[in-house]
Amino acid sequence: MLSRGVAGLRGRTLVINVPGSVKAARESFGFVADQLEHAVEMMAGGGHD
Repeated sequence: MLSRGVAGLRGRTLVINVPGSVKAARESFGFVADQLEHAVEMMAGGGHD
């Protein structure tokens, strides 16, 4: 999903690297936006169903 991007945690903060241009950042965010709820659940200690 993030072929050249980097994502990780810094404390309790999810950090997602997106491209520098506004258009590319919006497009990239569109690919990960539907996964944010799951990411927050996993950060809170949830597991996979």
